[in-house]
Amino acid sequence: MLNIKHLLISSVLLLLVSAKTTKLPSFLHICHRSDPHLNDCIKKSVEKLRPLLSKGIPEFGIPSCEPLRIPEVVIDQGAGPVSVKSIYKDIKVYGPSDFTLKHVKIDLDKNRVRIKVWIPRLELISDYTMDGKILMMPIQGSGTSHGNYTNIDATIIMQGQQIKKDGDVYFNVKDFYVDFNIGHASIQLDNLFNGDKELGEAMNLFLNDNWRQVSNEIKPVLEDTIASIFKKFSNKIYHKYPLEILLPK
Repeated sequence: MLNIKHLLISSVLLLLVSAKTTKLPSFLHICHRSDPHLNDCIKKSVEKLRPLLSKGIPEFGIPSCEPLRIPEVVIDQGAGPVSVKSIYKDIKVYGPSDFTLKHVKIDLDKNRVRIKVWIPRLELISDYTMDGKILMMPIQGSGTSHGNYTNIDATIIMQGQQIKKDGDVYFNVKDFYVDFNIGHASIQLDNLFNGDKELGEAMNLFLNDNWRQVSNEIKPVLEDTIASIFKKFSNKIYHKYPLEILLPK
């Protein structure tokens, strides 16, 4: 009669072997660290994932990016050209998956990846509340916010580290940085000044005439928010498979 202890050990070993030989999804394009054209290979890998982002990737628990949903962004500027407290809720961002990958550079020694992308257009729709001053002009209101941002150059830097889990080495994104350079923006805030049409139209005209200064003030908060979201998305993939499977020698 087979010893129960041996049966349990055999079962555990079988599970471990099965885990090691798990077949990778076909949409994961595997690159090798020894590849002299590694940067080009990584670029192909990202390009292969890009079409899937619009509908999401259930295998990794990544939701649809069309629209990309952000629960809330709070901007509390106490001083400077934009001195305002604003809260944006139920933010829907259209267009983030329609990017063109311009450049990829991976530094294996420093566990760092640098990516440059171009996005033709981002549309943001949200509920907002706002109170304060923008370029010395008083602003107050609550309602629906519409924003259109075009010709966007974005630089993304992923700073990673290698971590050990269950005897295997995994890649972990420790820091994720995003920097946007916006070509043009248009903004529409509904229901400003308690629905005063004349004041609301004047303020929206003022905002659009000075869109670059306004965008530069709120840009860091948006960059940090988007970086946090895509850091989580990246680690959902990196934490699922050991480094020797995702980036073998």
